[in-house]
Amino acid sequence: MILQAKNFKLFILLIALGLISFASSAQKINWLSFEEAEAKNKVEPRKMIVDLYTDWCKWCKVMDENTFAHPVIAEYINENFYAVKFNAESTDPVKFAGHTFENTQEGRRSAHDIAIALTQGKLSYPTYVFIDEKSQIIHVQPGYIEPKKFEPMIAYINKEMYAKGTEFQKFVNSFDSQIE
Repeated sequence: MILQAKNFKLFILLIALGLISFASSAQKINWLSFEEAEAKNKVEPRKMIVDLYTDWCKWCKVMDENTFAHPVIAEYINENFYAVKFNAESTDPVKFAGHTFENTQEGRRSAHDIAIALTQGKLSYPTYVFIDEKSQIIHVQPGYIEPKKFEPMIAYINKEMYAKGTEFQKFVNSFDSQIE
């Protein structure tokens, strides 16, 4: 009986260690500041994906928990983009593309000037801004997007299918997803 109890405790311990190991090996997006992404882009040019969020935005949190936490999405973004997560109501100055941006708006929930510039004043949260290697905006996409729909979007941008004249829906229809 004592032997069985020891074996059971050992079994539970091994399962717990396995779960901890699995959880720590989960892929996470390597979020950067604008300044860090721009510095890395000078050394190794890549496109950027900017996640504009706010602290009060429910769908921003759902995007973090479901889409950005998905291992296929996280791995693809880390391998192909510089990812910037930016609180669109931040009061910190940001240097990007030769400009310094600040939050010059007044009042509660005031939008940062870089968020206004990147979305051309069409603020909505969450919003994802895709930027090319020369700091030019490729595409602005507002709203929550589930992983299965976000995967072809980031592939379409990364593979520059927009520049080749491929319609997005045509690309999606032939896209081979890695997500079950």
